[in-house]
Amino acid sequence: MLDNAIGMNYSLGDHVNINAVWASLLIEECSRLGLTYFCIAPGSRSSPLAVAASTHPLITCIACYDERSLAFHALGYARGSHRPAVIITSSGTAVSNLLPAVVEASQDFVPVLLLTADRPPELLDAGANQAINQVNHFGSFVRFFFSLPAPTDQIPARMILTTLDSAVHWATSSPYGPVHINCPFREPLDNSPKHWMSSCLKGLDIWTSSIEPFTKYIQVQHSHACKSYTYGQMAEVLELVQGVNKGLLLVGAVHNEDEIWAVLHLARHIRWPVVADILSGLRLRKLLASFLETEQNILFLDHLDHALLSESVKDWIQFDVIIQIGSRITSKRISQMIEECFPCTYILVDNHPCRHDPSHSVTHRIQSTIVQFVDFLLKVQVPHRSSKWCSFLRALDMMVASEISFQICADYSLTEPHVAHELSRALTSNSALFVGNSMAVRDVDMYGRNWTTCTHTVADIMLNSEFQHQWIRVAGNRGASGIDGLLSTAIGFAVGCNKHVLCVVGDISFLHDTNGLAILKQRMKRKPILMLVINNHGGAIFSLLPIADRTEPRILDQYFYTTHNISIQNLCLAHGLNHVQVKTKVELEEALSMSQHLGTDRVIEVESCIDANATFHSMLRKFARQSADHTLNVLSQFSVPDTISCSLSICKICRMEYSLYRIQLCAPPTSSYIDHNRSRFCREGFILSLYLEDGSVGYGEVAPLEIHKENLLDAEEQLRFLLHFMTGAKISYFLPLLKGSFSSWIWSTLGIPACEIFPSVRCGLEMAILNAIAVKHGSSVLNILYPLTEIDEEISKRSTSIKICALIDSNKSPVEVASIATTLVEEGFTAIKLKVARRADPIKDAEVIQEVRKKVGHRIELRVDANRNWTYQEALEFGFLVKDCDLQYIEEPVQSEEDIIKYCEESGLPVALDETIDKFQKDPLNMLEKYAHPGIVAIVIKPSVIGGFENAGLIARWAQRHGKMAVVSAAFESGLGLSAYIIFSSYLELQNAYLCKVMNRELCPPVAQGLGTYQWLKEDVTTDPISICHNSCSGFVEASVAKATHILQNLQINNDVICKTSMEEQVLRYQLNVNSKDFCSFIKVQEIGQRIDIQDNILLFLHGFLGTGEEWIPIMKAISGSARCISIDLPGHGGSKMQNHVAKAMQEITTKATQEITLSIDVIADVLYKLIEQITPGKVTLVGYSMGARIALYMALRFSDKIKGTVIISGSPGLRDNIARKIRRAEDDSRACSLVTHGLQVFLDTWYTGELWESLRSHPHFNRIVASRLLHEDVQSLSKALSDLSVGRQPPLWEDLKLCSTPLLIVVGEKDKKFKSIAEKMCYELSHDEKGSDDLRNQIYEMVEIPNCGHAVHLENPLPVIRAVRQFLTRVNQNSTSNPESNG
Repeated sequence: MLDNAIGMNYSLGDHVNINAVWASLLIEECSRLGLTYFCIAPGSRSSPLAVAASTHPLITCIACYDERSLAFHALGYARGSHRPAVIITSSGTAVSNLLPAVVEASQDFVPVLLLTADRPPELLDAGANQAINQVNHFGSFVRFFFSLPAPTDQIPARMILTTLDSAVHWATSSPYGPVHINCPFREPLDNSPKHWMSSCLKGLDIWTSSIEPFTKYIQVQHSHACKSYTYGQMAEVLELVQGVNKGLLLVGAVHNEDEIWAVLHLARHIRWPVVADILSGLRLRKLLASFLETEQNILFLDHLDHALLSESVKDWIQFDVIIQIGSRITSKRISQMIEECFPCTYILVDNHPCRHDPSHSVTHRIQSTIVQFVDFLLKVQVPHRSSKWCSFLRALDMMVASEISFQICADYSLTEPHVAHELSRALTSNSALFVGNSMAVRDVDMYGRNWTTCTHTVADIMLNSEFQHQWIRVAGNRGASGIDGLLSTAIGFAVGCNKHVLCVVGDISFLHDTNGLAILKQRMKRKPILMLVINNHGGAIFSLLPIADRTEPRILDQYFYTTHNISIQNLCLAHGLNHVQVKTKVELEEALSMSQHLGTDRVIEVESCIDANATFHSMLRKFARQSADHTLNVLSQFSVPDTISCSLSICKICRMEYSLYRIQLCAPPTSSYIDHNRSRFCREGFILSLYLEDGSVGYGEVAPLEIHKENLLDAEEQLRFLLHFMTGAKISYFLPLLKGSFSSWIWSTLGIPACEIFPSVRCGLEMAILNAIAVKHGSSVLNILYPLTEIDEEISKRSTSIKICALIDSNKSPVEVASIATTLVEEGFTAIKLKVARRADPIKDAEVIQEVRKKVGHRIELRVDANRNWTYQEALEFGFLVKDCDLQYIEEPVQSEEDIIKYCEESGLPVALDETIDKFQKDPLNMLEKYAHPGIVAIVIKPSVIGGFENAGLIARWAQRHGKMAVVSAAFESGLGLSAYIIFSSYLELQNAYLCKVMNRELCPPVAQGLGTYQWLKEDVTTDPISICHNSCSGFVEASVAKATHILQNLQINNDVICKTSMEEQVLRYQLNVNSKDFCSFIKVQEIGQRIDIQDNILLFLHGFLGTGEEWIPIMKAISGSARCISIDLPGHGGSKMQNHVAKAMQEITTKATQEITLSIDVIADVLYKLIEQITPGKVTLVGYSMGARIALYMALRFSDKIKGTVIISGSPGLRDNIARKIRRAEDDSRACSLVTHGLQVFLDTWYTGELWESLRSHPHFNRIVASRLLHEDVQSLSKALSDLSVGRQPPLWEDLKLCSTPLLIVVGEKDKKFKSIAEKMCYELSHDEKGSDDLRNQIYEMVEIPNCGHAVHLENPLPVIRAVRQFLTRVNQNSTSNPESNG
């Protein structure tokens, strides 16, 4: 640069004419000021400037034939880079075409430099070509204007430099904005020589020999006195902030990362709710999964806009202090809310002095940078008040978000809100979003969502350890909010920010700026841009405005929508752009995914429709309003103290217990085949009793059906596990809201993935919790789910009783079954379900149905249930024979779910789903998508099979949303479960009634619920019989909701049917002394389970490095019903101590003595062997994790006389490579040294940043788990264990695996790629012994992959581990019994 500058001294004199001299000076000074991006419009009068810019070595130039597009491109570049772009144009209307972009830049404070060529003064007002008055052409929209004289050697050239320096200073000083220098040129405009005097360069010697601009503008920092004055002015603001009761932090446009971090610091400091505008970059934030607690510490209200549709919310939400950071808010409802909160304190902070206060409500206008303002507030303490109010706001936002997400996902057409909802999937920290105006920016602001991402590195964690958000940069032209120039701006923005830009615009905006597409083909350094064009063939925003309701369609189409049929594809083809049109959700997802890897610019055209879009938006608003009303009504019915924590906990659970019941049935359940040799039929399950600290008790029923892959033993194991975690757990007021509340609570409070709880267990747990909440507040379960305040009189009549569908097992003759059906009709049943497909011939079933229909007439609803027992052809044959029987539906007619839709279409019969939805617990909406077919008329929902009321409610809502029946079905539960289902059925009726109201549907008659199994109950768990009987008023058999409520509130258990009652087992803790060759170990032991007669039915649990035996307690409690469970603190860990024999003789324990002890794997194995001998004369089954797994595997291979089986969790046989072992040995020695030198806390902080713990870091109890790692009594011994037990010192066991005779269960986490690979290699070695007997070898081992977890499997997802270990133990014991010689 210096060489270039010195060269200027000679080159200036070499210019052939004075025009070239002045132009070169302007361009060089721009370069020195950092303005290196030039946007040039073709023209003759601007030739000197264009040539000078294009030949400058440090200047980047682009050109466009459309000055309007060019100016917007420059604007976009300035937005992206935070540096002014320079625009060069010719004279005349070329200058006028810059006006729209100048207005936008002015209104939104974007710096741009305009260099407009002009005719000299003598040609103005003289009829000269392309000569207009360009003086003050842009009026007040520019911050600075100067019209240079025509170039002359009579004026010192330094005047040009000072003029430019002044202009750029104005552009880049608050308030930023465009500046205009008018540049008249006389001919010659080319490089024709014309003599000029070099004396005009006098005074430029220093400038030409440097690289600095001629005039340096220096901002002097405020003096101490000025700072004191500022503090005095701010004292009032501080006093208002400190005295706040209900504060709101409103975040407008934020432009850089420093501002983002400042906002996050402020949000965490003041603990106010935060509403982030789409342009803030926080609305579509991506949160690192390792630090989800950040989202809890800062309350983001992403959907306050739609919550404000509720009049109740608007009346309730009143803020007393609002701080707005940054100008302009997209949401009109937020702006209206601010007006309605007035008079309140409204503080607006922005760096410009302009008035941005359309509601005229701002009480304190602070001109300051965001960082300066935040620094000021961080120095003072702000009280945290209104926790109850914040918690209500959190619940409101969660529920409205859930409702919006449900409605968008449940509508399987490709809607515009869906595009907004999903587009953030395509955004990463290396990309940015540019949103167009009109509908685009509003949809993304209303329906966009943030995401949790796990794709981050250790560097991400270290750099973002305080606020783990990945900021998604968002920009838009919201200064004047026009739809012109958006494509050009987006392209410029992509160049300026140097990111992959996703641009979202409407079709009219796209068509308005197609000339901007020409810029894409110019060679410039930028990353590919993706343009998402929402093509609804007109201006859709007008369909959402009042004008649409009061204007003729013809006028709307022509003068507002400006309806068109222009081919966007052909426009892209003309510009050589890659184009794809999408019409479905799947096509959009594929297009977005492919575009990320395409490497070129692309246009994705989303086909839409104005009318459909308006209808869907209207429906979304209605459902969001209802959701907000419902949430507020549910929460308002509870007496919540103002000082309650943000979790809105009702109270703690004092304890939980469960009782096994066995009740007699009158007949075998229709869910199982009849055993004709049995005369006594029973139903078994558990009654769950939940005791709150105030004495309230809630009851639930856990009644698994073995045909649904869970049995009593499975369920009881999970109940034992839950007994441990439920004690002391806090119940949240959110839970009656359902819609994800239970799933969230289970994960955050219990630390268990909700999908891993068995369906029947979760159903019973939800039942007990809801009952406990209702009892505590003297209410009913129905009222806490659906408060009476929401129910109008007409709908309330539907909630007092529930119609019941009778159930018949049609295994008798047609006449006999018809006789039974006739009797049921006479009793008052209006619906009957008949079980079919029990016979070999479907024709026989058809004959039964024909006879029944003939006897009961056509007023009775007939349903049949085949339970997936027919082949497709058998089902078709049956369907053909009963097509005139007017069936309400046939339930699960075919064996394969792939044939269900085909059967609907070919048979013409209405079909209901039952077993098909049993596996839909994890992602029901996506899995249900293919069953939206109109031939599917009903969804039969068993809460105990689908996983509780929350999942059942979601599936029922989906069914009702698609006009299908939601039928609640019992699985032969007792009166307790049936009472809960009656209330739940009433809740669904109320839900459907409101849905029909919103969707303008006719309200159908109440659904007859599938609760006819009550007739099978010969005895019951409750002494108060369930009330399902003939209703004299209606004449039908109905269940009384009031009676069901009474049973739940006043449950009297029939102790005659109770087999046993179980409470949380206590842990027996003691110490065992073990003498080995060189030292004595004092091993801390934790034991659970009875010491039963079978001496070798024992599980011994070994923890990993940094762990203790305590971490196994929950798993041990779960398995203790099947085995005696023992965990220990390994030597060097927890409460275990070591003492060498010399020190023991001296009765002292010294550090030196500890250092002399060797803790190699063979030494530890010897200690454990002797420990096992003390525990039992027989064998034990080992369960080891990580380091403990290596020890367990070593013992399985060396001490098969004491080891019956071994469970290897995230374990390894060691390192095969000698060099790898040496490196690992050195690494662990270094870590051990660091542990002693820096202490355990510092060591842990570093240890858990490793890639191995990525999944564990996302666990809600991560901090608690890490804190438990501090409970080691001897850090010196711990470091010794780390060094001596290093995998680098352990002999590799790979070859030994081929000779292994001890059964192994190898357990790995789904996300643990490293140890999954190790496990697969272990299985390979185990399956190939030297003798080649592969079949026998395969019986030795089993590999189980645990979902939803990483390395710390037993901590992250313990429930599948429990089941796998218990099943392995059962197999090992069976093998041991069948092969006594294996016991030694």
